[in-house]
Amino acid sequence: MPAVQTGYDHIALDKRKTPIIAGTTLKVIELIQEKLAYGWSAEEIQLQHPALTLGQIYSALAYYADHRDELDSEIEQRLERTDATRRTVRPSSLLQKLQAKGLL
Repeated sequence: MPAVQTGYDHIALDKRKTPIIAGTTLKVIELIQEKLAYGWSAEEIQLQHPALTLGQIYSALAYYADHRDELDSEIEQRLERTDATRRTVRPSSLLQKLQAKGLL
């Protein structure tokens, strides 16, 4: 099923109705998480994703600005799932050895 246009020049919805950067598999939310985590400008995001144009990046930022509550809620849910997984999964033996040696 082809992606559905959203009204944002460079943003489409995939078959799960997830906003992606058109012509890529990069989800808008993933790009936004990078921006929020690292405080990157659009130009810095482009340095990390050289295949993206500034137009694509600014479209993703505009989509986020217009859908902030929805995307922030999804980001929070992702963080909660990650925290829950970390609480239930034992650290690998390598990680345990590094922690025991005080290297982490």
